[in-house]
Amino acid sequence: MKIKPIILVEGEPKSIFLEIFFKSLEKVKTKSPLILICSKKNLEDQMKRFKLKKKFRVFKKKNLDLQKVDNNQINLIDVNYKKSNKNKYIKECFGIAFDFLRSGYTYKFINGPINKKSFLNKKYLGITEYIASNFNINDTGMLIYNKKIAVCPLTTHLPLSLVSRKITKKKIENKIIMINNFFQKILKIKPKIGVTGLNPHCESILNFNEDEKILKPAIKSSKHMGINVKGPFPADTIFLKANREKFHVILGMYHDQVLSPLKTLLEYDAINITMGLPFLRVSPDHGPNEKMFGQNRSSPKSLIKALKFLDAK
Repeated sequence: MKIKPIILVEGEPKSIFLEIFFKSLEKVKTKSPLILICSKKNLEDQMKRFKLKKKFRVFKKKNLDLQKVDNNQINLIDVNYKKSNKNKYIKECFGIAFDFLRSGYTYKFINGPINKKSFLNKKYLGITEYIASNFNINDTGMLIYNKKIAVCPLTTHLPLSLVSRKITKKKIENKIIMINNFFQKILKIKPKIGVTGLNPHCESILNFNEDEKILKPAIKSSKHMGINVKGPFPADTIFLKANREKFHVILGMYHDQVLSPLKTLLEYDAINITMGLPFLRVSPDHGPNEKMFGQNRSSPKSLIKALKFLDAK
């Protein structure tokens, strides 16, 4: 059976993605063919900038035959890019990838980082939500994954003042179930899940304490489903070495509560996986870093891990 290809969308055209893509090709040879969706001119300009000679073959989307792509070259789908309409370009690249994913042509997808502020224009909290909406998926999970430890925020790119309003027993239960199912189905592991509290030390001076009234009942009911989950634990100590080693994944209540300590521990040694989609979507665990564009100083570590992860699936 022909190995399914990995679809890659460039993302932000003036970002470090093509730089780390080239560097990744020097470090890893995938069994899965790579199909890059981006502007041919962007690709050639970046190759010239970094003095690279890479083989690539240009395909037209409608004529892309799985039998003709291979992993001895870059298989390119050329998308016209005009600087005056960057968002249209990004949307078209994603649209082509979505068509391949819907058709079953592949289930392996990597997108380069996006400037959320300019592309999403406050319509979506993040690119995860943008992708999910295109597949009519209402509930997804952001998993920042490393074999040693992974984290999942219950709420993602949400202003802190709104977080407590979005925390419900049902939402916590659903996320715990999603994590448990993903680990067992995709990673073949029955996960040990730790849950952080919302409040400092899981305590509150207010009459209503979310950790007592919402989190504890949600964790208790999840245990009754046979899921190995414990908590809530104070967020300021759960990432201590002796504590984090007890878990495969830590579910936090908001974005920076779990991403900040993980990135401090691992830096770029993790990948961003979206749970709850009908395909495997992975992205490097960092932004477009437009200030570093063209400087040849960016680490490809996260993209290498993303390629290896999908290549093994």
